[in-house]
Amino acid sequence: MEYSKKVMDHFMNPRNMGEIENASGVGTVGNAKCGDIMRIFLDIDPETHIIRDCKFKTFGCGAAVATSSMATELVVGKNINEALQVTNKAVMEALDGLPPVKVHCSLLAEEAIHAALWDYAQKEHITIEGLNPPKDDISEGEEELEEA
Repeated sequence: MEYSKKVMDHFMNPRNMGEIENASGVGTVGNAKCGDIMRIFLDIDPETHIIRDCKFKTFGCGAAVATSSMATELVVGKNINEALQVTNKAVMEALDGLPPVKVHCSLLAEEAIHAALWDYAQKEHITIEGLNPPKDDISEGEEELEEA
């Protein structure tokens, strides 16, 4: 399996690892098939809705750690609507690609961001246009991808 230099860099030197105490939003997602669990913490300015900080804790393979790391970098400084647009495809592109068997890791990163945004919206009693409730298990959506 061939990983890009960027994937290896984010795996060996993950950015924003850790947690944020009293985070504005926390999203935890997992994939029962591969056993990866990803938790994203967001610190969001309540006035501007701009993400001031983002940290992650991931239990999983190197690709899961790398996608978590890259996802945190992609959302910091963005507002909540821009963060919602950070897709698994954007994460993969930012990492110069992933092997096909590891694409689900980027999906985990996208869903963890969405879950953290959902948590924030619930706490602040706001609606984020286009945001759906988080899934408990990301492998639920994988069958849909494979069938499409």
